[in-house]
Amino acid sequence: MKKSAKLILAPIACSMLIGAVSTAAIAAEYPNRPVRFIVPWPPGDLEDVLTRKIAEEMSKETGVPASVVNKPGGGGVLGATAVAQSRPDGSVIGSFVVDLVTSQVVGGNAPYSRDDFEPVGIFLDYPFVLATKADAPYNTLAELAEYSKTHDISLGHFGYQALPTALTFKAAEQLGINIASDSAFNELNCATLANGDADITNTTTQQILPCLDSGEVKLLTSYTFNRLLTAPDVPTLNEQTGIPQTLWNGLFVKKGTPKEVKEKIASIAQAALQSPDVVKLQETTGAGVYWTNMDDAEKVIELDYENAKKLADANK
Repeated sequence: MKKSAKLILAPIACSMLIGAVSTAAIAAEYPNRPVRFIVPWPPGDLEDVLTRKIAEEMSKETGVPASVVNKPGGGGVLGATAVAQSRPDGSVIGSFVVDLVTSQVVGGNAPYSRDDFEPVGIFLDYPFVLATKADAPYNTLAELAEYSKTHDISLGHFGYQALPTALTFKAAEQLGINIASDSAFNELNCATLANGDADITNTTTQQILPCLDSGEVKLLTSYTFNRLLTAPDVPTLNEQTGIPQTLWNGLFVKKGTPKEVKEKIASIAQAALQSPDVVKLQETTGAGVYWTNMDDAEKVIELDYENAKKLADANK
């Protein structure tokens, strides 16, 4: 009987050893083909700029070409789907904002599940803001609520499926801000406010940087964990409403990608995010650039997924 057990266990042990060696070999050789970083938005915003820095570092570090492919559409779902359909080998890496693995899935807008991906790490506290023209007669959300009682307010946003839009409507309901009309835009830059297309806009500091620097636009709140370094006097959404959700961006790969490959991507990303260019970007935009490892990122996603379900229930 003991001899039989040994005969059975020997092939199993051998198989496990081969698997371990195979995984180690994959990690050692990674990347052995060109790598594509999928940014599911048009070029130019913060996640795009930072992802390009990471791709540049990967090319420099490994000698293998790494490029950024902008694949906008469907509120980011099109690009995320491309990652969900890729091979689990790290050759395709998604640079995703929180919506794509939380509210888009909860809302039934995505042809994938949250479990189709594994996080490599979270690297950006997105400086999403609610902005208005500098001469607007309100400076806080409470003042906006009071103003909206007697004046029509129009909101510009990135679509009903976007988390900042849902958070804005939740804050409006809570504070009594009457939004008379709203419209979705592909871009929300200085022209949106200057042309009167909207009175207030959900956007990023990167998109309105020129008119922030010139003083033509001011901020009413930020959807960030901490106050923006560039606008320390502007309270966060959490401070003004008690709504704690923020916007972050992270790197994701197809589920089943070897841990060693994810660790190599993470190491390269962390090196890229320490460059002087990234430090300067933080100083000019107020972006919070940091690194949350894959295990802690899983916990963040779980919490935000549950918050997305609560938000969806509240908006029904």
